[in-house]
Amino acid sequence: MSRNAIALQILTAGIVAASGCMPSSGGSTGTGGTSATGSGAAGTTGSAGTTGAAGTGAAGIGGSAAGAAGGTTGTGAGSGAAGTTGVAGTTGAAGTVGSGGAGASGAGGRGGGAAGAGGVTGAGGRGGAAGGAGTTGAAGRGGTTGTAGTTGTGGQTAPVVQTTQGSKAALTLLDHFDGIPGNGDPSDLSLAVGPNHIVQAVNWQIATYTKKGAMYSTTGMSLNTKASKSIFAGFGGRCESGTDSDHGDTVVRYDQLAGRWVFIQPIFASPYAMCYAVSDTGDPLGTYHRYEFARAEFPDYPRLGIWPDGYYVGTSAGDTVVQKRICVADRAKMIAGQPATEQCIGKSGVNFLNPADVDGPTAPPAGAPNIVMALGGTQLNSVYEDDGVYAYKYHVDWANPSASTFTGPTKITVALYHYLCNGQLTNCVPQMGSGTRLDAQGDKLMQRLVYRNFGDHQSLVITHSINGPTSGGGLRWYEFRLDGSGNPVLYQQSTFAPDAGYRWMGSAAMDSRGNIGVGYSIGSSSMYPGQRFAARAAGDALGTLGFAESVLINSTAAKGGGNRWEDFATTVVDPSDDNTFWYMGDYYKSSSRSVHIGSFRVP
Repeated sequence: MSRNAIALQILTAGIVAASGCMPSSGGSTGTGGTSATGSGAAGTTGSAGTTGAAGTGAAGIGGSAAGAAGGTTGTGAGSGAAGTTGVAGTTGAAGTVGSGGAGASGAGGRGGGAAGAGGVTGAGGRGGAAGGAGTTGAAGRGGTTGTAGTTGTGGQTAPVVQTTQGSKAALTLLDHFDGIPGNGDPSDLSLAVGPNHIVQAVNWQIATYTKKGAMYSTTGMSLNTKASKSIFAGFGGRCESGTDSDHGDTVVRYDQLAGRWVFIQPIFASPYAMCYAVSDTGDPLGTYHRYEFARAEFPDYPRLGIWPDGYYVGTSAGDTVVQKRICVADRAKMIAGQPATEQCIGKSGVNFLNPADVDGPTAPPAGAPNIVMALGGTQLNSVYEDDGVYAYKYHVDWANPSASTFTGPTKITVALYHYLCNGQLTNCVPQMGSGTRLDAQGDKLMQRLVYRNFGDHQSLVITHSINGPTSGGGLRWYEFRLDGSGNPVLYQQSTFAPDAGYRWMGSAAMDSRGNIGVGYSIGSSSMYPGQRFAARAAGDALGTLGFAESVLINSTAAKGGGNRWEDFATTVVDPSDDNTFWYMGDYYKSSSRSVHIGSFRVP
């Protein structure tokens, strides 16, 4: 268990869940509950006999030097004289993160020649993922079998700060449109995309739009705009009652594994609660199964992660306390509209907790715990930097809640970072035309912690904002991969800081081909704040965003009315092709906020 304090409570609250349309009510019931409960170098090979082929080693990603050619072959005779041994390949330069190449062994010689030895890969850099072992040499006619090459470790050769734009042309902005500006300051921007719809939430307002495809001929046509609590009309209780602003920080997701829409809505007025709505079908304008779970603490800054065994939500108890909570609601019961419970674990002295959120059609392995991550440091304790990302595993047991576990943290060592402008609620990012500097929110990992299962590996991607290498602000991003024991290890990392400006408030995602896209805010004293998008192809050098940044939208005015910018933004991948990235962010064309939604695709 964690070194930090853990409070585990299992309660059943007897709150009724009902099914209802947006915004009307009806349907099935359920009981809610609360719970707290490197680069590898090519190897040496040789060949024997008259037909034994020399082995060659493949270079690892980012590696240098391939192996030298194998030795010359022996002359075949009755029993076949052995060929001479090939020269060994040189070792590739070590980096920080990456995957190693594996050597292939030589084939056995005809007529009794000895087989060439397998390729040996070079040693990898710190933190690299292991390369594959070399293949075993096939035995020649009458010859012996070649020895398999040894496994190499990985290596990232790129530095952990990218100080130039990517060398490839910026991605083309595809479909894009203005969404609702929402209400309240700052904006909490949540976005979800399904097969036919785009759904946006900004604080306590939600809007639904068309997406071009089988159902609609255009993208971005508004279908409705409602207060978020309207989903709970007729439901009663705290989810429906109270002022609109008591229902802020609404978050929406499209549960691709089930084809459902999921909303969570925290209740900020005591008595506190967390409200869930899970669509009855794939129609975001249809009926919803609705649940209310009481919370003992202020449920601020919710981060929702979809996992096969539950809907995981991390929250903070407020800006003046170092108290966080991670909860999980019974996804299977909620999808079916049955009575459901929620389990929660409270932790003190930790940073904001981010549960893994599944992207793509392939679920994690059966029974795998949800991976939860947090930054190091604590702003309230004046600890603004660290060299670790801290991982936890949340295993929920619905049949026996007392057997649920939340283990960790395990430190994953990364390049040293310092919170952008020392963290949140700061006067940080300058803007042209105004003396007001914008808040950084630099003390936390930004939603989402994206999980994707590729079959041969599992990846996690996330971002946060840090001080730039010399000035300004940089966008730090990571890709972690799960090892054979299901533990996250660093695969690649970098800080995108191509000039002295500020890039911050990012949100990352990964498509079905392993390409990574990151949307983020941009600002400096010589420009109005705006929105950008940068990306890397899976084949780019590790630790680099290979495409120059694209413009989502530019402001034509400075932000007025205080220093708060966004609290979080969202990048998602379109499930229709599993390759199109969608992102939205704030901009200003007058003193009032606007929000722009747009899409990009890595070719």
